[in-house]
Amino acid sequence: MTRATAPALPIDAALPPLLEALRQHGRAVLQAPPGAGKTTRVPLAMLEAGLTAGRILMLEPRRLAARAAAERMAETLGEPTGQTVGYRVRGETKVTRATRIEVVTEGILTRMLQSDPELAGVGAVIFDEFHERSLNADFGLALCLEVAGALRDDLILLAMSATLDAGPVGDLMAAPVITSEGRSYPVETRWFDTPLGPKARRDAALADLVVRAEAETRAEGGGILVFLPGEGEIRRAETALSQRLPGACHIHPLYGAMPFAAQRAAVEPAAAGRKVVLATSIAETSLTIQDVRVVVDMGLARRARFDPGSGMSRLVTERVTRAEATQRAGRAGRVAAGVSYRLWSKGEDGALAAFPPAEIEAADLTGLALDLALWGASEQDLAFLTPPPTGALAEARALLRLLGALDDKGRITDHGRALATLPLHPRVAHMLVLAGPEAAPLAALIEERDPLRGAPSDLTLRLEALRDLKRFSRDRPYEVTRATLERIRGEAKRLRAQVRHARLTDLSAAAMAALAYPDRIGQRRKGEAPRYVLSGGKGAVMAAGDPLAGAPFVVATDLDGDPREAKIRMAVQIGEREIRALFADQIGWVDHCDWSKRDRRVVARKQERFGALVLDDRVWKDVPPEAVARAMLDGVRDLGLRLDGAAARLAARVELLRATGPDLPDFSPDGLMATLEDWLLPMLGNVKTAEDWKRFDPLPALQAALNWDQQQELDRRVPGAFVTPLGRKVPIDYSGGEGPEIALRLQELFGVTRHPTSAGQPIKITLLSPAQRPVQVTRDLPGFWAGSYADVRKDMRAQYPKHPWPEDPTQADPTLRTKRRSGG
Repeated sequence: MTRATAPALPIDAALPPLLEALRQHGRAVLQAPPGAGKTTRVPLAMLEAGLTAGRILMLEPRRLAARAAAERMAETLGEPTGQTVGYRVRGETKVTRATRIEVVTEGILTRMLQSDPELAGVGAVIFDEFHERSLNADFGLALCLEVAGALRDDLILLAMSATLDAGPVGDLMAAPVITSEGRSYPVETRWFDTPLGPKARRDAALADLVVRAEAETRAEGGGILVFLPGEGEIRRAETALSQRLPGACHIHPLYGAMPFAAQRAAVEPAAAGRKVVLATSIAETSLTIQDVRVVVDMGLARRARFDPGSGMSRLVTERVTRAEATQRAGRAGRVAAGVSYRLWSKGEDGALAAFPPAEIEAADLTGLALDLALWGASEQDLAFLTPPPTGALAEARALLRLLGALDDKGRITDHGRALATLPLHPRVAHMLVLAGPEAAPLAALIEERDPLRGAPSDLTLRLEALRDLKRFSRDRPYEVTRATLERIRGEAKRLRAQVRHARLTDLSAAAMAALAYPDRIGQRRKGEAPRYVLSGGKGAVMAAGDPLAGAPFVVATDLDGDPREAKIRMAVQIGEREIRALFADQIGWVDHCDWSKRDRRVVARKQERFGALVLDDRVWKDVPPEAVARAMLDGVRDLGLRLDGAAARLAARVELLRATGPDLPDFSPDGLMATLEDWLLPMLGNVKTAEDWKRFDPLPALQAALNWDQQQELDRRVPGAFVTPLGRKVPIDYSGGEGPEIALRLQELFGVTRHPTSAGQPIKITLLSPAQRPVQVTRDLPGFWAGSYADVRKDMRAQYPKHPWPEDPTQADPTLRTKRRSGG
């Protein structure tokens, strides 16, 4: 088949306006649904139109898609790949000097730009499947826009998208948007309306739905494409369906980590019978799986989420978005009318999110931070469609400083430049650069999925399988994924060739792992449960029955990313001596004086630390009193501040006066807690324990917080005591919320004819008997004398006959004495 004899595709109608836009503007955004033919038609049309004398680079998000697109275009030209059309993916290249269209995975463009910002020899860059919003595509476009604006005004840029709202991309690129309507056949949607329970129930329901879909569409024929979130679900579905589907059905898994030959078998038409493809989201848009007329959608997608607080990424399984569900269903309508089965109800469909998040919003940004530093720009300098989150980028730069890739000012170091040359996460690149070729198998293993199934966490088991699979399989009962193991071996061989020398020699696997994960060296906490504190400050836990569960120190190379306490999925035991040898310059003595909630006291220790790990711990004997006092402030915050007696009365007086306007300290409960350092710290002295605090009188500290003028104003306007006619000072309590209050013996007020006041309010007086028991409460003393005093007098004379109870108290002298005895 040649370019001239290729069958017509929907994209053909959009090619003339697209080519004209590229001639006029040098940039464009093409919006075309999957199956329109944009991936294979557009680069060839650009080449044929002679838009550029340079090579045309087309970016694909996946290796399988890159190879498939190159092979399809080469087939259209009647050539093998590597001539006019070639491809470059990680670990494999098919290009020659004659290659004019080069299909590459997205990360390769970044490395090309970093080594040659002018992109010499490249005339156009096409971002295919830009709607997937991968981190590499977003960054690659931002770099290309800067290069085109500053160095290469002749560089043609084209973003091609299937579902993305193209308007914002067009605005970012200052480019016209060209739309291809595409061609598709009607797709009927059939819903699954039975409520789903746990994961096992969902797996069983999916198998039921696939069996139902096969039976209901058997007469129409065509392939069945089943969407699942990951390899584990695919394998479970394959096991369940192998016994339930008719013999004429051939099951083909399809996921990114499969060997290319197996992927091709899933993509190509079935030679006989009916093909059932169990695929991840790789089959949504990047690939055309021929002859599919039925889609069964589990309704789940797996995404990488990065938590800046824990510094860890984890794969999470989430509901698909409406855009993803639409893409998946559309696969059933490419060749004829089709049917889409959904493992959710029609009512649930409206609750789905509209679009998936851009990868830059949820990914580990360590690689991006390193690339930005290598480019010599900040994130604000580049035109990102979605700016990288500040928190995640800050965490990424902190890790790069820890690895020595950035200096204290955030500039890239020579070591960082060495890391950027390797197609690895900076952690793993750091390990490989320092440990040399001997670390290549471990580097490849860390970057790949686990090749062992059902094995405990010990990383050395995986390395044993890599070294001698035959012996390992004889001695160990674990299931080995041989295809994954072969990929690791191939990648290790490639990495060995890229790093010739080692800066550090004679390192164990544990020491190598520690170089990659200096923040994930774990120290076992006290107690029976295998819980660890990581050197970076986070917590982790190991399965109780794991052989490494008793190890004092481990390096955790794979964690599930739980922000509270991550589960250790893969680790290796490391010795304290190795930690000291590797990180001697980062280990030092630290004095710690802290409040211990468990001990309810201030604890002062001298600790030798590596990050959050305590390698040695001793009592700090000569701790300064100020350090104790500061630690005790945390104890006060833990135990709480309770004011009573004179301290409570003083605080109430200050708050009452402060409400009228004078500039006074905030003595409210919240105000006092917020300003502990100001008023309490100087007075804590020898307070070290909860018992000390219980005995502590805060009154002097509160008094010291007021200057002389403030105290004078307070005493004048809100006096602290009422002076009785006998000259005795009775404390006034302002804390009850009902104005000033005092309590004193009734007889001490004899002769008082005007009700006492304080702070402009009548004092609430509790009148007491000679035995200090309340007999009356009044805010009107003259009224009490004239009224109920007579009844009170009767009771008092009967109970306390030795005390004076005059008929007219207003004319009597105040007294606290009993009657004088008569002479005789």
